[in-house]
Amino acid sequence: MSDLGFAVSNETATKWTQNSFAPQADREVTERAAHALRREVRYNRFLFSLQAGIVDLIAIFAAFSVSDYLYNLVAHGAHRDPFDNAQLGILAALLFVAFNVKRHSYAIGDYLDLSGHADRVFSLWNSAFLAAATAGFMLRAIADSSRGAFVVFYFVGLGALYASRAALVILTKRHAGKGNMLTARVMIVGDGAAIGTFLEQHSLARRGMEVVSTRVLNEEGQRLDVELADAVEAARRLMPDDIIIVVPIEHSAVVESCMTAFMRVPAAIHLHLDRHNPLHRFSGPLLNGEAGISSFRLPADSMTAVGSSLKRVCDVSLSLVALMLLAPVFAIVAIAIKLDSPGPVFYLQRRHGFNKTQFRILKFRSMQTTEEGAAIRQATANDPRVTRVGRLLRRYNIDELPQLLNVLRGEMSLVGPRPHALVHDMAFETEISLYARRHNVKPGITGWAQVNGLRGETDTPEKILRRVRYDLHYIDNWSLVFDIWIMCLTLFSRKAYSNAR
Repeated sequence: MSDLGFAVSNETATKWTQNSFAPQADREVTERAAHALRREVRYNRFLFSLQAGIVDLIAIFAAFSVSDYLYNLVAHGAHRDPFDNAQLGILAALLFVAFNVKRHSYAIGDYLDLSGHADRVFSLWNSAFLAAATAGFMLRAIADSSRGAFVVFYFVGLGALYASRAALVILTKRHAGKGNMLTARVMIVGDGAAIGTFLEQHSLARRGMEVVSTRVLNEEGQRLDVELADAVEAARRLMPDDIIIVVPIEHSAVVESCMTAFMRVPAAIHLHLDRHNPLHRFSGPLLNGEAGISSFRLPADSMTAVGSSLKRVCDVSLSLVALMLLAPVFAIVAIAIKLDSPGPVFYLQRRHGFNKTQFRILKFRSMQTTEEGAAIRQATANDPRVTRVGRLLRRYNIDELPQLLNVLRGEMSLVGPRPHALVHDMAFETEISLYARRHNVKPGITGWAQVNGLRGETDTPEKILRRVRYDLHYIDNWSLVFDIWIMCLTLFSRKAYSNAR
């Protein structure tokens, strides 16, 4: 494998990628730097989306105020306060922004080119305007407005949106062209000649993209597997936001191997399509033209930057409330554990978290042993190692409550795939190809698999495969409502307490 180009801000990161046998300390420094850059990119994306939404809100409300004021001045000779009847303007603005958020139309890449904005604005403005007018009429919130003012507002609003979008596109392109806007850190892998052509065709730096690594793959079977494993490890270290696979689509076996390998990494995957590829005739949600680069986008998960922020806010707030309410329970459980058997109250064990980062999970001790390392044996039915108090704690999931502290530390979430012991992760990864995708999100105290009765021992391939399928379904279909539903099932569903060991 060879590097065609390497651009990483951190000098240590460059040295580490070029030497896979670098010291552990250098690797940790590299990963911290990559994590910081990843946070910066996500913050830039979130901030830009917020600013773009605010621009639309201001444009629509300003259009309404001007339309209402001028219409009444010309038609009725009345100097009407533009804020007297602002309900329609506010509702139309909010609905228009909500529709854009739903369609993920506030990405930075969408504002590096003016093409497509006219059609999107026209379509969404019609929907938002009609919905706002209908809701205002039904709720009798716009009774004081005239129909003439409605018509004027429609056209002025459409023009204001076109003008504001054009201005924002020009400003965004100018900043990106000067290198003042980091929109994504990308890793490019594939055929050497195709990568060279790709880099010549697309000025990634002018699009706000930083290429952190390029990897040329040998298409021979065993050699390809080794090179892909090395590329995946590099991706874990560098933590790019996007991985672009530049492989001729007719080489389906190589494409499939790349997809399987990189879907285990928490990054969006793009299958690049050259300009002569017949797949360009397709359109729809899978075809992505962000930043002018045609690709099929395979998301690492269904969570947007806004969704991730909302999930974190819910995790912190609900965990704090739960810890305060459960403080007496913690005290009672701690006393019961100490009286029941010798040993510590809490049990700490290393687990893999987001992007396979290791952390120590916290539990109430429910067994007489505290195993760690390569000799961990899962609890079974009537396991003699489980204490009397421990059996009760495990039956009602009480032993998991200290993980609220892991949630506050940012190592876990309230809802997500349950983390397994490190030795079990290693075993399951070799048996199930997409098992490692579970590490593309934070592990959870509870999860979709658990509320469907998939708890306890995973002593057969069928059991772990079913659990992984539920976990991947959660990753691909996440929403805040889904999280709330899982938490409710955790508390009140019988399945959530079945198969406890």
